[in-house]
Amino acid sequence: QVHLVESGGDLVQPGGSLKLSCEVFGIFVTMDGMGWYRQAPGKARELVARIMKDDTLYYVDSVLGRFTISRDNTKRRVYLQMNSLRLEDTADYYCNVQAAPSLNQPLETYWGQGTQVTVSS
Repeated sequence: QVHLVESGGDLVQPGGSLKLSCEVFGIFVTMDGMGWYRQAPGKARELVARIMKDDTLYYVDSVLGRFTISRDNTKRRVYLQMNSLRLEDTADYYCNVQAAPSLNQPLETYWGQGTQVTVSS
């Protein structure tokens, strides 16, 4: 069974930086998209950034130029470097991975348990 473990969430002042990390555990034969979502209190979960197997990138407009997503397939990790953090970046951040458990199975979507990022002065 594939499962994800996030780390790196913390309390940070506006303008500060954090780096989130997500490690993928379990057995799978291929992994495609790896991404980060976030959910602020009272709001819907939104896709923040995604990196595909071919390194195609996506960022939501609000984080362009401030956040950088990267992946290390050898270490089974995906990272989110967050700079120039704003109050509105406060949310629970969730790792999301698409992986196929075996050759005969399609890609499935897996979620981490979330890590809290609080931006406050």
